[in-house]
Amino acid sequence: MMTIRLDETLEQKIDQLSVSLGITKSELIRRSVDQFISSVSKVDPWTAGKDVFGKFASGRNDLSTNRKKIIKEVLARKMK
Repeated sequence: MMTIRLDETLEQKIDQLSVSLGITKSELIRRSVDQFISSVSKVDPWTAGKDVFGKFASGRNDLSTNRKKIIKEVLARKMK
């Protein structure tokens, strides 16, 4: 068992959605967490960065100096 704290806005959204779906708030939260974990665990490093790996003539001359920042930005966009 777990206890979580939610702000009022999120709690209201959960209340409304659970009523419209005809399920309990607990069931809605369980399904949501399960779906989130499944979606995050499916992204392996190669898949997440394959559009960055092996690119030639990117037009950017800062790839070696800003590589960490660039990779973080690309991965953040993919996780949205």
